Amino acid sequence: MLEISNKNTEEIILSAYRSRIVVPAFNIPFLPMVAPIIQALKDTGKFGLIQVARLEWIKFGARSLEAVAEEYRLHSSVEHTRLHLDHIPVIDEDGQRVDFLDDLKKALDSGYESLMVDGSRLSLKENIEATSRACDITHKGGVPIEAELGAVLGHEAGPLPPYNELFSSGKGFTDVNQAKRFVLETGVDWLSVAIGNIHGAVSGVFKNQKKVPARLDIERLKEINAALGIPLVLHGGSGIQPKYIQEAIRNGIAKINIGTNIRQPYVKILEESGSTDKAQDAVYEAVKDVMKNELGMI
Repeated sequence: MLEISNKNTEEIILSAYRSRIVVPAFNIPFLPMVAPIIQALKDTGKFGLIQVARLEWIKFGARSLEAVAEEYRLHSSVEHTRLHLDHIPVIDEDGQRVDFLDDLKKALDSGYESLMVDGSRLSLKENIEATSRACDITHKGGVPIEAELGAVLGHEAGPLPPYNELFSSGKGFTDVNQAKRFVLETGVDWLSVAIGNIHGAVSGVFKNQKKVPARLDIERLKEINAALGIPLVLHGGSGIQPKYIQEAIRNGIAKINIGTNIRQPYVKILEESGSTDKAQDAVYEAVKDVMKNELGMI
């Protein structure tokens, strides 16, 4: 059981890591999703992060990081939630350079309590340089920062290669020795790893398709955890087989991102009924279902 009172996000995630507990982080592609997610956390007595990624205000309906922060403050509960900024890419899913430092500064000004920079589309050297610059800004602001090493695929346009092909090849998986160098040279607080997990698609017809039931390379995760000793993060948490999630939690995963499994019910019900209230109800139930049946939290 996590002790939340009077703790900041850095302390909470570190406590989860040491206790082999996972903190779910729920993505907000549409502003009305904030309220039902927080209500589900309150009603179940659980803790989670509310987070938004840049692509969710560029390609969906989150509007802006400031809009999400404002909506969050209307519903937040210090016993149940903190506000996190998810993927701020250096190069985005469309191959465009992003003013990532400006987004991080805006998030600090807007009250985000932890941030993420994503330089995973860069070379190792460039990723280290970009992440180091991001760490300087966020640590001066007094908040922890997450980065990504390896390639958690799925956000790019078009379909992924066959999942079994991806997994067996280890394409994009986080390299242990590179991870040691990366953490040492950047000073990053948490590391998002690629060990078989994939993002839900966000482009075209693929964004409404069911995710592949992914599996995880637990042996690779064990090596990374032993080498780094810092909280690890699992992106693309929706759809991973529960037995792998539980094993991952026992081996260093302290934060898991949930997006597809709550976004798709919201969109489906909204399109079918035209009712935001009914779509919010679907999100509420989806959050509880994820916590119970995938994360084993309730």
